[in-house]
Amino acid sequence: MDVSISARHVNITPRLEEVIHEKIGGLDKFLQGLDHAEVHFDEARNPRITDKEFCEVVVEGHGHHLRCKVHAPDPFSAVDAATLKLERQIRKLRTRLQKRHHGAGETLRHLDAAALLDDLGSAAVDDASEGDAEADDVVPAIVKSKRFFLAPMNAEDAVLKMDLLGHGFFFFINAETNRSAVVYKRDDGDVGLIDEAG
Repeated sequence: MDVSISARHVNITPRLEEVIHEKIGGLDKFLQGLDHAEVHFDEARNPRITDKEFCEVVVEGHGHHLRCKVHAPDPFSAVDAATLKLERQIRKLRTRLQKRHHGAGETLRHLDAAALLDDLGSAAVDDASEGDAEADDVVPAIVKSKRFFLAPMNAEDAVLKMDLLGHGFFFFINAETNRSAVVYKRDDGDVGLIDEAG
Protein backbone atom coordinates (compact mmCIF):
# COMPACT_ATOMS: atom_id res chain seq x y z
CA MET A 1 0.00 0.00 0.00
CA ASP A 2 1.20 3.50 -0.84
CA VAL A 3 1.51 5.61 2.34
CA SER A 4 1.90 9.40 2.39
CA ILE A 5 2.91 11.15 5.63
CA SER A 6 2.44 14.79 6.59
CA ALA A 7 2.95 16.62 9.87
CA ARG A 8 2.56 19.97 11.57
CA HIS A 9 4.59 20.68 14.72
CA VAL A 10 5.73 17.03 14.80
CA ASN A 11 9.15 15.77 13.73
CA ILE A 12 8.88 12.70 11.50
CA THR A 13 12.04 10.74 12.22
CA PRO A 14 13.26 7.96 9.90
CA ARG A 15 12.33 5.39 12.59
CA LEU A 16 8.78 6.81 12.89
CA GLU A 17 8.43 6.74 9.10
CA GLU A 18 9.56 3.10 9.09
CA VAL A 19 6.99 2.16 11.78
CA ILE A 20 4.20 3.96 9.86
CA HIS A 21 5.01 2.10 6.63
CA GLU A 22 5.23 -1.20 8.51
CA LYS A 23 1.99 -0.85 10.53
CA ILE A 24 -0.31 1.34 8.45
CA GLY A 25 1.10 0.09 5.15
CA GLY A 26 0.57 -3.50 6.30
CA LEU A 27 -3.19 -3.08 6.75
CA ASP A 28 -3.79 -4.17 3.15
CA LYS A 29 -3.04 -7.76 4.20
CA PHE A 30 -6.45 -7.81 5.94
CA LEU A 31 -8.47 -6.78 2.87
CA GLN A 32 -7.41 -6.60 -0.77
CA GLY A 33 -8.05 -3.34 -2.56
CA LEU A 34 -6.71 -0.96 0.10
CA ASP A 35 -4.07 0.83 -1.95
CA HIS A 36 -3.48 4.27 -0.42
CA ALA A 37 -3.14 5.68 3.10
CA GLU A 38 -2.67 9.27 4.24
CA VAL A 39 -1.22 9.77 7.73
CA HIS A 40 -1.24 13.25 9.27
CA PHE A 41 0.26 14.30 12.62
CA ASP A 42 -0.29 17.47 14.59
CA GLU A 43 0.47 18.54 18.13
CA ALA A 44 -2.12 20.07 20.47
CA ARG A 45 -1.09 23.50 21.73
CA ASN A 46 -3.53 23.49 24.66
CA PRO A 47 -1.53 22.92 27.90
CA ARG A 48 -4.53 21.19 29.52
CA ILE A 49 -4.45 18.36 26.97
CA THR A 50 -2.31 15.47 28.24
CA ASP A 51 -2.20 13.39 25.04
CA LYS A 52 -0.67 16.07 22.84
CA GLU A 53 0.03 14.04 19.69
CA PHE A 54 -2.88 13.94 17.25
CA CYS A 55 -2.87 11.47 14.39
CA GLU A 56 -5.44 11.12 11.61
CA VAL A 57 -5.28 8.26 9.12
CA VAL A 58 -7.37 7.83 5.97
CA VAL A 59 -7.14 4.55 4.04
CA GLU A 60 -8.77 4.20 0.62
CA GLY A 61 -9.04 1.84 -2.32
CA HIS A 62 -11.68 0.29 -4.61
CA GLY A 63 -14.49 2.27 -2.97
CA HIS A 64 -13.44 1.53 0.61
CA HIS A 65 -12.91 4.58 2.81
CA LEU A 66 -11.60 4.03 6.36
CA ARG A 67 -10.73 6.88 8.69
CA CYS A 68 -9.64 7.25 12.30
CA LYS A 69 -8.40 9.98 14.62
CA VAL A 70 -6.43 9.32 17.79
CA HIS A 71 -4.69 11.31 20.52
CA ALA A 72 -1.66 9.86 22.30
CA PRO A 73 1.33 10.96 24.40
CA ASP A 74 3.80 10.42 21.52
CA PRO A 75 3.72 9.71 17.75
CA PHE A 76 4.64 6.01 18.13
CA SER A 77 1.74 5.43 20.53
CA ALA A 78 -0.53 7.32 18.13
CA VAL A 79 0.45 4.99 15.26
CA ASP A 80 -0.21 1.94 17.46
CA ALA A 81 -3.65 3.26 18.51
CA ALA A 82 -4.57 4.19 14.91
CA THR A 83 -3.51 0.75 13.67
CA LEU A 84 -5.71 -0.98 16.25
CA LYS A 85 -8.72 1.20 15.37
CA LEU A 86 -8.26 0.60 11.65
CA GLU A 87 -7.90 -3.16 12.16
CA ARG A 88 -11.24 -3.13 14.02
CA GLN A 89 -12.84 -1.13 11.22
CA ILE A 90 -11.50 -3.54 8.59
CA ARG A 91 -12.88 -6.52 10.54
CA LYS A 92 -16.30 -4.79 10.72
CA LEU A 93 -16.17 -3.98 7.02
CA ARG A 94 -15.23 -7.57 6.12
CA THR A 95 -18.03 -8.94 8.32
CA ARG A 96 -20.54 -6.57 6.73
CA LEU A 97 -19.42 -7.41 3.19
CA GLN A 98 -19.46 -11.15 3.91
CA LYS A 99 -23.03 -10.92 5.25
CA ARG A 100 -24.12 -8.99 2.18
CA HIS A 101 -22.30 -11.42 -0.10
CA HIS A 102 -24.48 -14.21 1.33
CA GLY A 103 -21.74 -15.89 3.34
CA ALA A 104 -19.49 -16.83 0.44
CA GLY A 105 -17.24 -19.73 1.33
CA GLU A 106 -13.96 -17.98 0.66
CA THR A 107 -12.65 -15.21 2.87
CA LEU A 108 -12.80 -11.64 1.65
CA ARG A 109 -9.04 -11.34 1.80
CA HIS A 110 -8.96 -13.55 -1.28
CA LEU A 111 -12.02 -12.16 -3.05
CA ASP A 112 -11.63 -9.50 -5.71
CA ALA A 113 -12.58 -6.23 -3.98
CA ALA A 114 -13.55 -4.49 -7.21
CA ALA A 115 -15.97 -7.29 -8.15
CA LEU A 116 -17.45 -7.27 -4.66
CA LEU A 117 -18.06 -3.55 -4.78
CA ASP A 118 -19.65 -3.76 -8.22
CA ASP A 119 -22.06 -6.19 -6.61
CA LEU A 120 -22.54 -4.31 -3.33
CA GLY A 121 -21.91 -0.64 -4.00
CA SER A 122 -19.40 1.49 -2.13
CA ALA A 123 -18.66 0.67 1.49
CA ALA A 124 -17.40 3.20 4.00
CA VAL A 125 -16.45 2.86 7.65
CA ASP A 126 -15.62 5.71 9.99
CA ASP A 127 -14.71 5.54 13.66
CA ALA A 128 -16.83 8.54 14.63
CA SER A 129 -19.52 6.36 16.23
CA GLU A 130 -17.27 3.49 17.23
CA GLY A 131 -17.15 2.71 20.94
CA ASP A 132 -14.12 0.92 22.38
CA ALA A 133 -16.38 -1.40 24.41
CA GLU A 134 -18.33 -2.42 21.33
CA ALA A 135 -17.79 -5.95 20.03
CA ASP A 136 -15.65 -5.99 16.90
CA ASP A 137 -18.11 -7.89 14.72
CA VAL A 138 -21.34 -6.20 15.86
CA VAL A 139 -22.89 -3.75 13.41
CA PRO A 140 -24.55 -0.88 15.37
CA ALA A 141 -28.37 -0.75 15.23
CA ILE A 142 -30.35 2.39 14.40
CA VAL A 143 -32.02 3.20 17.73
CA LYS A 144 -33.42 6.65 16.98
CA SER A 145 -34.67 8.41 13.88
CA LYS A 146 -35.96 11.91 13.19
CA ARG A 147 -37.85 13.62 10.39
CA PHE A 148 -37.73 17.31 9.75
CA PHE A 149 -38.45 19.84 7.04
CA LEU A 150 -35.41 20.84 4.97
CA ALA A 151 -35.57 24.56 4.32
CA PRO A 152 -33.49 26.15 1.58
CA MET A 153 -30.85 28.42 3.12
CA ASN A 154 -27.30 29.53 2.56
CA ALA A 155 -24.35 27.85 4.30
CA GLU A 156 -23.84 30.76 6.75
CA ASP A 157 -27.43 30.45 7.99
CA ALA A 158 -26.98 26.70 8.34
CA VAL A 159 -23.88 27.27 10.50
CA LEU A 160 -25.86 29.68 12.69
CA LYS A 161 -28.68 27.11 13.09
CA MET A 162 -26.13 24.40 13.93
CA ASP A 163 -24.61 26.60 16.66
CA LEU A 164 -28.03 27.53 18.05
CA LEU A 165 -29.00 23.86 18.27
CA GLY A 166 -25.65 22.91 19.82
CA HIS A 167 -25.11 20.14 17.25
CA GLY A 168 -21.91 19.05 15.54
CA PHE A 169 -23.57 19.09 12.10
CA PHE A 170 -26.64 20.47 10.31
CA PHE A 171 -28.38 19.05 7.24
CA PHE A 172 -30.09 21.51 4.86
CA ILE A 173 -30.92 22.39 1.24
CA ASN A 174 -28.22 24.71 -0.09
CA ALA A 175 -30.09 27.69 -1.61
CA GLU A 176 -27.15 28.38 -3.97
CA THR A 177 -27.13 24.87 -5.52
CA ASN A 178 -30.68 23.70 -4.66
CA ARG A 179 -29.13 20.40 -3.49
CA SER A 180 -28.74 18.61 -0.16
CA ALA A 181 -25.81 19.79 1.97
CA VAL A 182 -24.29 19.39 5.42
CA VAL A 183 -22.23 21.79 7.49
CA TYR A 184 -20.16 20.24 10.29
CA LYS A 185 -17.72 21.26 13.02
CA ARG A 186 -14.13 20.24 12.35
CA ASP A 187 -11.60 19.24 15.01
CA ASP A 188 -9.54 22.36 14.22
CA GLY A 189 -12.49 24.61 15.22
CA ASP A 190 -13.48 25.58 11.68
CA VAL A 191 -16.60 24.44 9.82
CA GLY A 192 -16.76 22.12 6.80
CA LEU A 193 -19.40 22.05 4.06
CA ILE A 194 -20.39 18.91 2.13
CA ASP A 195 -22.52 19.58 -0.94
CA GLU A 196 -24.38 16.95 -2.95
CA ALA A 197 -22.73 16.43 -6.33
CA GLY A 198 -24.79 17.27 -9.37
